[in-house]
Amino acid sequence: MKILALKKERKQPALSPERLREHRHVKRVDFLHSMCFMAPSFIGVLIFFILPFLVVVYYSLIRSPLNREFVFLDNFTALLHNTAFISAAKNTLLFSAMAVPLAVGLALGLALLLEARIPLKSQFRTFFLSPMMVPVASIVLVWQVLFNTNGVVNDFLGLVGTDKIDWIKSDYGQLVVLTLFLWKNLGYNMILFMSALANIPKELLEVADVEGASELYKFFAIKLRYLSPTVLFVTILSLINSFKVFREVFLLTGGYPYGNLYMLQHFMNNTFQSLDYQKLSAAAVIMAIAMVVIIAVLFKVEDWFGKDVEG
Repeated sequence: MKILALKKERKQPALSPERLREHRHVKRVDFLHSMCFMAPSFIGVLIFFILPFLVVVYYSLIRSPLNREFVFLDNFTALLHNTAFISAAKNTLLFSAMAVPLAVGLALGLALLLEARIPLKSQFRTFFLSPMMVPVASIVLVWQVLFNTNGVVNDFLGLVGTDKIDWIKSDYGQLVVLTLFLWKNLGYNMILFMSALANIPKELLEVADVEGASELYKFFAIKLRYLSPTVLFVTILSLINSFKVFREVFLLTGGYPYGNLYMLQHFMNNTFQSLDYQKLSAAAVIMAIAMVVIIAVLFKVEDWFGKDVEG
């Protein structure tokens, strides 16, 4: 032990000036080579993301593209008093608040179920993975056949004496889209969780079994802590997908859907068609700020919850 300690404390011999210059030159060349490889990515991000967003911020602070008078927060104030924007924001937040926890929780539950030995395991997995191979338009067509006024669901309800419901154009419309969203996204989320579960150290689970730990304790004390980075990733992915549900709603209902299906993307699409760039830019900036804040909070929670595992 003393020999090892002496070796650690022994100072490295000083480099000669020539070797030092050569070492610095090699590091400088390596840095330049790295920058050359990374430059296309930096340029792409700058041209296609950063500069357009700065233009959007600029448009949100002026009166119009023709009259470029600086109005500071007037466009944001007008937007926050716009009934269409408020309705779209409420509907989007409500849908995301329902869709994201369900997409994460159900996918994790399915992954845990498939981790165990159950009958028809491969068929069960195929059922949830099949939507990944089907185009969005085809999925929407299936939902129209199911939930149309003369659809399969109403035919079934008619057998028990219930009146027909136009599901998509009623208060149930958001639940219809929610089921579509879950069926379409659960498979991919489930695969991510299954991969993360396979990477949990088996030794920890074996020690927990020897100590007589319950399945509930193993899940919260071991599995969930090791799954925290995957939970974060799946949550962010589901949040982004919940904002992109506009595609399905647009194919189901068109540009002006029933009340609770009018999402932020509908508002922005209709605002773009009316060439109201100031309102559109202000809405884009607010959405960007909201997404950054939500993702920052999620990162903070994941860092706190999984710090003892990563450390």
